[in-house]
Parts: sequence; C-alpha cells; structure tokens
Amino acid sequence: MKTIKTPILPTHQHFVKVDAPHELDKKAICIFAATSYFLGTDTYWKDEKVLPPGTINTIDDKGSWVNSKPWFQWHNTPRDISFDQAVSEFTELFHTVCREQAGDNVVLLPLSGGLDSRTQAVAYSKLENPVLSYSYSFHNGYNEGAIARKIAEVLDYEYNDMTIPKGYLWDKVDELAKLLNYGTEFTHARQMAVIDEFRKMEGIFTLGHWGDVLFDSPVPKELTEENVEEWLLQKVIIKGGQELAEALWQEWEIEGEFMPYLKIRMKEVWDAILIKNVSAKVRAYLSSTRAVRWTNLGFTIFEATNPVQAPYYDDRMAEFICGIPEEFLSDRKIQIAYLKNQSPEVAKITWQAQKPYHLYNFHLNKTPHNLTYRIADKVQRLINEKRGKPLIQRNWELQFLGMDNDEKLQEHLFGESLHPFLPKELITRFYNSFRTKDMVAYSHPLSMLLTLAVWYRNEVK
Repeated sequence: MKTIKTPILPTHQHFVKVDAPHELDKKAICIFAATSYFLGTDTYWKDEKVLPPGTINTIDDKGSWVNSKPWFQWHNTPRDISFDQAVSEFTELFHTVCREQAGDNVVLLPLSGGLDSRTQAVAYSKLENPVLSYSYSFHNGYNEGAIARKIAEVLDYEYNDMTIPKGYLWDKVDELAKLLNYGTEFTHARQMAVIDEFRKMEGIFTLGHWGDVLFDSPVPKELTEENVEEWLLQKVIIKGGQELAEALWQEWEIEGEFMPYLKIRMKEVWDAILIKNVSAKVRAYLSSTRAVRWTNLGFTIFEATNPVQAPYYDDRMAEFICGIPEEFLSDRKIQIAYLKNQSPEVAKITWQAQKPYHLYNFHLNKTPHNLTYRIADKVQRLINEKRGKPLIQRNWELQFLGMDNDEKLQEHLFGESLHPFLPKELITRFYNSFRTKDMVAYSHPLSMLLTLAVWYRNEVK
C-alpha cells in the first residue's frame, strides 16, 4: 500500500486502476467531446481513473485505487481586512512562491499581453535570477510580442520573439497527442509549434496559468443562485460540442439522453462545493474541473524540454484566495494594484484585453473614448484582408484552413476506417458542416474528432 496526496491544483494527472471492466467509458467520452476535457475522475476507460485534487489516496501494490478522502475543500471565508492589506499579503506570498519555485535557476518566462505573466515578470525582477523571456504570436495574428517586448525592455530581460506558423500541427501531432495524453483537443496547444526552440533553452519554465480565474470574478455581476447552474452549463460546453456529443451518444446507442446526463454529473460537482457566494462557488467549480483536467495539460509540452513551475497553482495561493473578500478579487483589482505599486512603468504598457489602454486608463475603453482606435483597427483589418492577409485570431485557423492543411486533416480523419468507434458517415457530416455551413461553429467538433481519431488509431487499434 502507498499513499498519494494530490495538490489543490495538481500540475500533473495521476492515473490509477479501479475494479471495473476494461471497456470504453462512452458517456465520459461524450462529455469530453462537448467540453474538451474529462469531468471528475473520468478517462477513456471504465477501469482507469484520475486521482481527484486536494485528496489523500490509498493505492495498493497493483496500482489500484483503494480509497480517497479530501484534505482540502474550497471555501469562502473572507477575512475582515482592507484592500491595501490584501494587496500587501498577495505581494509577500507571490514573491515567496516565485522565489522558492525558481531556486537558483535561470527563469524561462513566457510573456503575453495580459496580466498574469506580467505579474510574474515584475515579481522575478525583485529576485536575482537571470530571466530569459519570450512570446509567440500567430502568423498574421495580433502582434502580442510587441507588448511582451516592451515589458522585457523595462525589466531588462533577455527576450525572444517567436511566430506560430501555419500548419505546424501535422508534423507534431503524434508527439503532441502523447504529451497531452489525448486529454484535450490538439489545436489549442500552440506552444507545441515552438517546442524545438524550448529545447535550446536551459532553465526552469514558470507559467502564469489560472491567475485570471483566481484573481477575477468568473461570473457576470447580475448572475444569481437561481440561474447560475444553467449559465455554467452553457459556459463549459464549447460551441458545436453539444451537437457532437449528442451525435456520438446516439451513434453508440447509449441509454437515455446526453444533456440530462451532463447536467447530473455537473450538479454532483456543484452540490459538493459548500459555498454560498455565486462567484466564489463558480471559481471553485472551475478550479476543481477545468484547471485540473484541461489547463494543466499544456504543462507537459514545456516539461518535455525543461522543468516547470506554476506560481498560481501553489497550494498557498488557493488558500489565500479563499480568505479574500470577493469584491477585492473582481476585475483583477489585486493584480492591477500590485503592478502599479511594484512597477509603474510596466503598468503603463498596453493591456491586450483593453488595447490600446493600460492599467492607469483602461476605464476609458468605451465609447466615445475608444472610437478612434476601433475605427482605425477596423480599417487596417479590412486593408489586410484585401491584401490576402486576414487576421488570424484562433488556433484552428492555422491548422484547418488552406489546401495543404485540408489534405492533412482528411488524411487523419479518413485515411483508414475508425468504425465502429467513429463511423465514416459521422465524421463526414461534421467535416462537411465545417466546410459548407459555419467554420467557427464546427471547428471544435472537427478538432475533437481529430483528437479521438488519433487516440483510437494509436492506442486502441
């Protein structure tokens, strides 16, 4: 017997065996198809599970899961503190976590135009570690690297600019599939495009994942206890995902209907979270599901080249969040105050989500103040489209559009029979819908079918 204690936000998934038939868990796969990640402890197989977060688990000598008990439960017990005190405590905690995680290593820091990596960048400027920063932007996409470069220049960091090229997926799809353990669709992992550049680096990656959920309100202000569960349902289902899940459910002749089953499974997780505040409860739900079954999967790509740390995944960060008044967490207030306090120059660099504004004036990002920028941006995009350089905003556009991409996609989807797991008629239906109806709406189903096809071909056939 051995005991495994899982973190509140695990950076890795720990697979164990359970006493069940070695059969496909088709209900779990349908949820996967709808949302892009498995729910709870589900995997592709009925006799394989993932250990839940924040638990102490007993595993027998054969690797089978014996029992599990929680050592942490998400809660909402805000302390009676001032906002300035909350910012001060965050500053001390964040610097401590960053210092401990970095050790005496070179810090490999991905920078974006957002706040999470920017907060890390400022924190590491308070330490003595050498920092190698970098950013990547889509080919013909928004130049996110321009913001990252300015941050690096202000903090005197070495900086590398990378471009995510068109069609990078096809030469790396099998390697990527194994790194992700087939646990999510492939087109989101854009860092795979530059994995060879990562291999040239030496140090420790520090990733800013999940800071945007912990340090913001994840729900609209008008959301109430009465309508939150329906809102959450629509939030987790990706566009086109329900149609694909229902098609698979019907094709596999599963008893009942998909949507009632999904609602029951989600409600089990929801009801187990003993929090009354709607915003805090949604944050806990997402942290218990999406963070540990989807967000952290991308860590494995970085880890294939260098060790990985994630400051926002530290147990102490979750504990801290549970004791902070929800008002202080909304609208990124704590991170914004931290950046203004610790590096006013960095705070004055464009915030991508509020471009062209920064942390001191983003409140002006509304009509009529932003009208001139919006018009100029629209005109520039129209000019680029006429020049044959439309703006790339989504990962799938680099993988599915164009003749070369289409040839590779069809090869993976139709190259050999996947019947009865994925009948050709079903694949054809969604492929044709993507090509002739609505590319945005059917990009997710097509990407999920690609993921399922590669998994079945590599792991089952």
